[in-house]
Amino acid sequence: MDSPPSRPANEDNNTQTSPTGALLETNGVEGSAPNLGNDQQVLDEASIQGMGRLAKKHSRLVLKRTKGWRQRVLRLSNAICNLQPNQFVADVLDNWIEQLAPTDYCLVVKQVGQTHWQRALEICEWLKLRHWYTPNARMLTAMLAVLGRANQAALAEEIFQRAESTIGNCVHVYNAMMGVYARHGDREKVEELLQLMRSRGCKPDLVTFNILINSRTKASHMENGAAIRLLSEVRKAGLRPDAITYNTLITACAASSNSAEAADVFRDMERFGCEPDLWTYNAMISVYGRSGMDEEAEKLFCTLQARGFLPDVVTYNALLYSFAKNGKVEKFDKVHRKMTSAGFRTDEITYNTMIHMYGKQGMHEEAFLLHKEMKESGCSPDAVTFTILIDFLGKAGLIAEAVKVFSEMSEAQVRPTLRTFSALICAYAKAGMLKEAEETYDWMVRTGIKSDCLAYSVILDVLLKANKLKKATVLCQNMVQEGIRPDLSLYESMLQVFVREDMKEDVKKLIADMEVYGLDPSTICSILVKAGCNGQAAEVLKSAAARGYSPDHETLFAIFSAYRSSTRYAKAHSFVNFLSEVRMESIAVMCEALIIMLAESKQVEAAMEEFKTLRVCYPMVGSSVYEALILACEQAELLAETSQLYSDLQFYGVEPTFNCYRSAAMVYCKMGFPETAEYLIGCIFKNGATLQDFSIHVALIEAYAKQKMWQRAESVFGQLRFLNLPLDGKVWNALIYAYAESGCYEQARAAFDEMLRFGLSPTAETINGLMQAFINAERLDHLQDLVEEMQQMGFRISKSTVLLMLNSFAEVGNVSEVKRIYHDMKAAGYLPNMQLYRKLIDLLSKRGCVRDIELIVKEMKAAGFKLDVSIYNSMLSLYMDTGNSTKVFELYQGMQAAGLAPDNNTYSILFAMYSRHLRTEEAFTILREMKRFGYGPTLNSYKELLSTCGRLQLWEETENLFKEMEMSSCKLDRSAYHIMIKAYRRAGEYKKAENLLAEMKNSGIEPTLATMHMLMDSYGKGEEPERAEKVFRNLRDAGLNLGTAQYTSVVDAYLKTGDYAMGIKKLMKMKEDGFEPDYRTWTCVIGSASICQNTSEALDLLNALREMGFPLPVRLLTESSEKLISEVENVLEGLKVLEEEVAFGFVNVIENLLWAFERRATAAWIFEMAIQKEIYPRDVFRMLPCRVSQNLKSSLHK
Repeated sequence: MDSPPSRPANEDNNTQTSPTGALLETNGVEGSAPNLGNDQQVLDEASIQGMGRLAKKHSRLVLKRTKGWRQRVLRLSNAICNLQPNQFVADVLDNWIEQLAPTDYCLVVKQVGQTHWQRALEICEWLKLRHWYTPNARMLTAMLAVLGRANQAALAEEIFQRAESTIGNCVHVYNAMMGVYARHGDREKVEELLQLMRSRGCKPDLVTFNILINSRTKASHMENGAAIRLLSEVRKAGLRPDAITYNTLITACAASSNSAEAADVFRDMERFGCEPDLWTYNAMISVYGRSGMDEEAEKLFCTLQARGFLPDVVTYNALLYSFAKNGKVEKFDKVHRKMTSAGFRTDEITYNTMIHMYGKQGMHEEAFLLHKEMKESGCSPDAVTFTILIDFLGKAGLIAEAVKVFSEMSEAQVRPTLRTFSALICAYAKAGMLKEAEETYDWMVRTGIKSDCLAYSVILDVLLKANKLKKATVLCQNMVQEGIRPDLSLYESMLQVFVREDMKEDVKKLIADMEVYGLDPSTICSILVKAGCNGQAAEVLKSAAARGYSPDHETLFAIFSAYRSSTRYAKAHSFVNFLSEVRMESIAVMCEALIIMLAESKQVEAAMEEFKTLRVCYPMVGSSVYEALILACEQAELLAETSQLYSDLQFYGVEPTFNCYRSAAMVYCKMGFPETAEYLIGCIFKNGATLQDFSIHVALIEAYAKQKMWQRAESVFGQLRFLNLPLDGKVWNALIYAYAESGCYEQARAAFDEMLRFGLSPTAETINGLMQAFINAERLDHLQDLVEEMQQMGFRISKSTVLLMLNSFAEVGNVSEVKRIYHDMKAAGYLPNMQLYRKLIDLLSKRGCVRDIELIVKEMKAAGFKLDVSIYNSMLSLYMDTGNSTKVFELYQGMQAAGLAPDNNTYSILFAMYSRHLRTEEAFTILREMKRFGYGPTLNSYKELLSTCGRLQLWEETENLFKEMEMSSCKLDRSAYHIMIKAYRRAGEYKKAENLLAEMKNSGIEPTLATMHMLMDSYGKGEEPERAEKVFRNLRDAGLNLGTAQYTSVVDAYLKTGDYAMGIKKLMKMKEDGFEPDYRTWTCVIGSASICQNTSEALDLLNALREMGFPLPVRLLTESSEKLISEVENVLEGLKVLEEEVAFGFVNVIENLLWAFERRATAAWIFEMAIQKEIYPRDVFRMLPCRVSQNLKSSLHK
């Protein structure tokens, strides 16, 4: 099970620890996440949480002794909670017969205090009157937590002060009281109590700091860098921040819309090995979502699932908000469906988010349908709902509908907020109803709502449009007096009106106000340029330069561009002259500003062109230009260009900046030149730069790892260690990866152990690196042992680790391990990625695991994966190998229906399938289609079709196909020539077979014994026994190891010409030479005997077989068949191990012989026995020669 998330230090902790270590779970929802949009509560039981950490230290014996504590506590708690208002707690306690320990009373106070704080206080007062009871810190802590939650801060403070002297310096009591103050936002008292603790020698613990951080973050707006400074303060105290610390800071950053700071805190959390929990992920998803970074939010959502966390309603709402903010409706709907299917109902927050999204997209009808659905589902629309409706209606110009919604809001007795009024004012302003907008603002002020910067900006914009300049000026002054700083757009709007009305004095006054308010000259110039006050901007810049202010390139370029775009060339020339007075090489500055602007806006090509042009006239370009270009090229992965820029920088003697060195080093790492990168990193620190992070060293170690230079990687790591810096997990992971790439498992394991000794928690990447070391060392049999060891050490095995194991076993073809890991993955709720699915299915298809593949494909589809061409090809190949042509064609049709275009492998599989099933027309159609798409069959596919054409006696097609093979890119091998020789042999084209043999020799392929045997068969079938015997003698003279097959070919050649005497002579010669006849020999002799014209000749052949050791045929003709049944059965049994064609042919000639001698009954039972032995298939009558088939049918019928 997943551990519950650690909440920030502003939420109640629902677990209390008794002195014996037993835990009491309250009715709160454990692990619930915060609503990040609402104000947060203060931790009232932080001390109990801290004491809860001690629970693990108690022995099991103590836990057993307190087995019944829960029931005792609940019985008494229920009795007290059920009291009537006029009854007293003392009456219950005085008469309570069940004996309770002091610890039990502490738990009763906490349980009762959740609903009746007065009753809890009565329990404490009753206990004080008992002579056997001694006040303790645990009871005081519990009571303070109850009072804090009940908003009884004064009473809690009184009890604390009374009991303080008797309890002593207990940090948990101080923490509880600080929690009460923090809940009520009293930061000063929290700080005072902290100082009191320290003055009395009570050392604050981490819970103390968590409460302190919470109070500080709630008391004021989080400034940039404040969160990191607070973390440093915790570490200076010798403590290590935990998940609560980080969650508190991230939540505070989220409330301040400071996404960058929140991301820094999150990275710090991972860097120092603090494992994020669900609360952390929820907060970060919310931060990214509110910042418009929906891709980062989605990645984090996937990460938390991959790490075993189950999203809750807050997770889903935060992710939905991020998609809604960027208008990604499809993704929103997908996540919303997933949310409801997970069992979470659509609440007010979800409805508001959906309505806002559809309204923003202009889908007003859908938004109002959701509003209606929201009310029907029991969710009451709140101020946010109505504000959203008014806002998007106003932006769409539907002012009447917006006013109607505002009236509905009043009827529903929902009080309008500042945002509601602002939205309605904007709606009126957009519709040109300036009077109504002004009246609405006055109404808002009368209701007591104070304006913020947005409201002031809206009404001032309305007044400026209505040309009520006097009232606008007064309102602007009020705004400043209230401490609200006008935003830059408001200054710009006011300036535009003043310029339009030619109010020069007011322009000067507004510029003076901006200067007084502390805006720097560059910002003022930017506002003036946007308002069209180019002359005033230039004057401000000149005045600032006279005072020693150095304008930046952006400001200079903005003013210059404004002059240029307004075609005020004289003014522009004057401005350039001014630049030449205050800056050298003013034109170069303008060009450099342009290059930097293009580079920073990712227009790398344009920036490079401007850079080349500038270099023609001004070779000495500033380092800032090089830095901007190098950074842009690095980010665009233009590695060669980055390297060239760095070389130019060195050539012209420009001093590289830190970023130049860093980017160049990173690029050289990516290019595979780690030695150069290491030299540049050394230059960085020789020039006095401080190490800000370890990213370049990590990249360097990884670059050496890819080159399998683990010793150099180890050296880089050693240099970092020498600096006595706290290395983070990424550096250790890189080192382990370097060992892993070279298969150095022992070194990788040693680094892993040392990493643990330094207190760093290994991540999934760490364990994966260790796993990869095993794999590269070819020690796959130890992977499971490593996994079990990691689990015993308390480390969670991630999905990526399991996938790595699965991939490694798939690579080596270990099907059993692959299946085991895959089933374990499914049991753990993991699924492979698409790449691994491809590899898994490919492996199983090669092993013929049809059922397994079908189940995996079914699971893929259920998980939302779509089959691609690669997977279809693997399955097509599988079904083709198993002979399931129906499945092949079904799959191919499904592939076409899915819109997937077949590739070369697909066509090759279909081509081979049609060839094997003797469907040559379809095979040639596939061949033509392949050529049309530029594909070509493999040599094996060609050979399949060539063999099929030969078997079907399609001589012309066979010969044309072979010629095509010769002209294709496929290099013919020996088997291709063999197939064609067989085809010529079957066609009776013996001369062509002989010519093909010569062609085969000319192509560099030497004929083998099998080749010459085929040639001998060709001569034999062509009734040229002398030529067959000549080949035989040549083979024998060449010293080749001849066998029964070659002798049989010669014998068969003479028998086919009717020269039975010579055939018998060659048969005897075969025996003399020490070669025993086999089934092929018997087949050719028996076949010849069955077609002899004279019985004596047939018997001579059969007697010759008898002399050769095979008397069965002649005995079948001369003896009773019943005696020979067992002998025939043994012979047929021996045929099972032979090729189908050989066994089939042997039984055929036996049947022919028996029918020739009219031994019908014997032929019939031998036929039945052949079917039983599966020598004959079911369609035997179609496959047998016509004469045999008719005879057998007639005999069996009788």
